[in-house]
Amino acid sequence: MSNRFDALPNRRAIIDRRVLADAIAALDPKVGDPALRAAVAGLLRQALADGRAEIAKRLDEHPSRGLEAASGQAFLIDQLLRLIFDFVTHSLYPINNPTAGERIVLVAVGGYGRGEMAPFSDVDIAFLTPWKQTGWTEQVIESMLYLLWDLGLKVGHSSRSLDEMVRMAKADLTIRTALLEGRYVWGDQALYDQAAERFDREVMAGTARTFVAEKLAERDARHRKMGDSRYVVEPNVKEGKGGLRDLHTLFWIGKYVHSVRSVAELVDAGLLTREELRRFQRAENFLWAVRCHLHALSGRGEDRLTFDVQREIAVKMRYADRPGKSAVERFMQHYFLTAKQVGDVTGLFLAHLDEQHAARGRRFGLPAIMRRAPKKLEGFVLDRGRLALPSEDFFQEDPVRLIQIFALADEQGLEIHPLAMRAASRDARRIDNGVRRDRRANAFFMDVLTSPRDPETVLRWMNEASVFGRFVPDFGRVVAQMQFDMYHHYTVDEHTVRAIGLLSKIEKGALETDHPLATAIMDQIVSRRVLYVAVLLHDIAKGRAGDHSVLGAEVALKLCPRFGMTPAETETVAWLVRRHLLMSATAFKRDLSDFKTVLDFVQAVQSPERLRLLLVLTVVDIRAVGPGVWNGWKRQLLSDLYDAAEEVLRLGHKQRGRGERVVAKQAELRRLLGWTDEAFDALVRRLPESYWIAESVDVLERNAKQVAEADVPLSIAAQVYPARDATLVTVYASDHPGLFYRIAGAIHLAGASIIDARIHTTRDGMALDNFLVQDQRGGPFDGEDRLQRIVRTIEDALANRNRLNERLQARPLAKIRAEAFSIEPVVLIDNKASNRYTVIEVNARDRPALLNALAYALFQSKVTIHSAHIATYGERAVDTFYITDLIGDKIDGALRLQALETRLLDAAAGRESELEAA
Repeated sequence: MSNRFDALPNRRAIIDRRVLADAIAALDPKVGDPALRAAVAGLLRQALADGRAEIAKRLDEHPSRGLEAASGQAFLIDQLLRLIFDFVTHSLYPINNPTAGERIVLVAVGGYGRGEMAPFSDVDIAFLTPWKQTGWTEQVIESMLYLLWDLGLKVGHSSRSLDEMVRMAKADLTIRTALLEGRYVWGDQALYDQAAERFDREVMAGTARTFVAEKLAERDARHRKMGDSRYVVEPNVKEGKGGLRDLHTLFWIGKYVHSVRSVAELVDAGLLTREELRRFQRAENFLWAVRCHLHALSGRGEDRLTFDVQREIAVKMRYADRPGKSAVERFMQHYFLTAKQVGDVTGLFLAHLDEQHAARGRRFGLPAIMRRAPKKLEGFVLDRGRLALPSEDFFQEDPVRLIQIFALADEQGLEIHPLAMRAASRDARRIDNGVRRDRRANAFFMDVLTSPRDPETVLRWMNEASVFGRFVPDFGRVVAQMQFDMYHHYTVDEHTVRAIGLLSKIEKGALETDHPLATAIMDQIVSRRVLYVAVLLHDIAKGRAGDHSVLGAEVALKLCPRFGMTPAETETVAWLVRRHLLMSATAFKRDLSDFKTVLDFVQAVQSPERLRLLLVLTVVDIRAVGPGVWNGWKRQLLSDLYDAAEEVLRLGHKQRGRGERVVAKQAELRRLLGWTDEAFDALVRRLPESYWIAESVDVLERNAKQVAEADVPLSIAAQVYPARDATLVTVYASDHPGLFYRIAGAIHLAGASIIDARIHTTRDGMALDNFLVQDQRGGPFDGEDRLQRIVRTIEDALANRNRLNERLQARPLAKIRAEAFSIEPVVLIDNKASNRYTVIEVNARDRPALLNALAYALFQSKVTIHSAHIATYGERAVDTFYITDLIGDKIDGALRLQALETRLLDAAAGRESELEAA
């Protein structure tokens, strides 16, 4: 058998086994076993450190040689194991005349058996004996393991007889896969050959079809666990979709079915072409480089490419900044393009396997697709239920067919044969400006994009084949484009395709429970295809220098006429792309009870149709960001803004003035409470008009009951508020300066996060403050114990019993990952956004108790907070405050505004204000 490490350059610089063997032999054998073991362990420990250092140095010098680094690690472990084996069997437990049962062989299994290891990979080994272990073999195995542990290695080991090996490999897919990659390391060669022969004959023979089906099912389960997308922005290099394990799976299948010994032999087996082999090896080399850098930086066996290491690996692998795209974004785009290549190679590999082994009406390892043959195939053909090509040059004859095949697959509900997908990938470069301007091609594309069936799946196929990016070059620029933040979970292209899929589901009514308003208004939307194109283009200009919304609108003006859209449709798409963040920014960062907020929003929207389109676009954009981003609170805010804006657009804002709205709410509350006129009128006299405007009727009812039942100066209520997917915390207390920042700090100490706050003062000097809070997962802060804790913590803070500032400073930071991002705080002060208040928006890196720090800065500045609105976008927090001075006027005067900005910037950055220090 040829040595798989032959290609490894200058191996003795990594470890020289002969020199080490001589050094071990030179040790004094009379010192006794413990001292001798310790001396040997010291020599080997130094050799391990030196070998790792040499491999790391080579990787630093040639940072993209991943396979060489992985092979070097396995070679280093091989030599150490051989030295340990020889030392234990010759020096510690020598045996002159071994019996037939006193034989042992050391086998590398799993990834180590393949000859590939990252710096902190487990050392997976198997000790094989002919029959049941003897006393001697037990001593050898135990001594070897102790020495390996002394070296600090993490060892995965098994000790089995040949019969046990066969029995367990038959019963357990994981064991069978590990042994499939078994490789002789040291010991009894004849015993290894016997084990290999029995594994082939008794375990593998006749089970290929079952093994393939099980491995593909295992792969699918692994993908689901890892997020089921190769475009997750913190991917797992080893286990994630498009990662190393997917490549390993192909090799395992090839080895099981065709007994190949190396990846290159997959070509001879007919499972890869030479070009596909090159793509396989490039991907494998790149992924191994990333994994080795990841282990080295983490100092442990870490395979998740988290934000905090992405930037460092980009630097190590020598990526540089480019206009509009940072080095880390370029590195991650390369990563995702590589993951896409792995997906392409996987599909083609399985297609070749299918062709080799499929019986009539059956596909290898996969269920057959049996459908009634469609009548119109436009020259394409069916191959076992999948759309295929009649000839290899079918796309070359008419490149428009590269778009047509996807439209046909959608129309007929067919899968596309992997070999047809390979041809599409190969011929995608034939899509030139002539094809892009072709009316038929654009009609086919629009049919797919606006399909009433499953546009998400078919667009994803187009993207996998590179046809999408070729036909729409602006989309091609964002393929695998990472958004380096903690908010977006997917690359830009994956986010866009998911958003289109969500739009399709909403249109079909499949998401009515989550999105009742969006589902209801879809039937009212006249410009259906405008909406689909706007969703396609809303992030099309990400990664360019400048505002992606403005640049995206320019792209829309260019592309929409090509798609066959009218000037009116083009204008609407461009407006939607340019303003696609308007509705979420207004709903999440502004006070919707301030009527000027609604009027300013309506002034920008101008028509009911645009309002409907913008709402649905906003919903799918947020929902497609990733799991856990959408919640009931966001749904409620968007619905409230939509309803208020729709009323103004329909009736005009003077139809229901402020006074009429207050009277209507009071009448509804009077009915719900059933109080006497005297009691209810007394409540109305105590509360200012702004309170009635700001709160919804259900909150008014809760507040009224709490105030009526309060028999002490302080009343705190915490109750789950399902309609807002949050918990409502109401504090009724004597009003005094600093109340808000103390409550905010206490809520943080209790483990909750504030998402909205409304601060009211009664006419007789009591504070009535409503806080909406959630837990760290973005759900209601629930459970009786937790609700009681939040009440007690606020009570203690207001009574100054818990040394609030000291406890906040002592509390450990929870969002350490956010520190990977550099966000310079920004304070925006706006005296035009409201007729009554000064509006302050603070953008900063999110951190625990940020709101408390900002509220304390406002307290120091001697202003009154009337409402606070908290939005988080991954690592970025946007906190908005509606304030006045102490006598109820807006804040003006350049010096006072400058001092206010300075205090807030210092608080946002977590440093002591110079004004305070002074």
